[in-house]
Amino acid sequence: MTSLGKLFILLGVLFIIIGIIWSFIGRLPGDLTFRTGNTTIFFPIVTSIVVSIILSVLFMLFGRFK
Repeated sequence: MTSLGKLFILLGVLFIIIGIIWSFIGRLPGDLTFRTGNTTIFFPIVTSIVVSIILSVLFMLFGRFK
């Protein structure tokens, strides 16, 4: 298998894992949802803050082991 094929498989698995995690944290209290008629607008404010904190901690840890 070529390295490009392995990369696509790895990205696919990564997206599946992210999708599963996102389904658990995608609707936290504090996220804003506006519904009018057939239109729904969703602002994931708290979810964005939580993801930002998690990524900051991960990058900080990876930076220390470099």
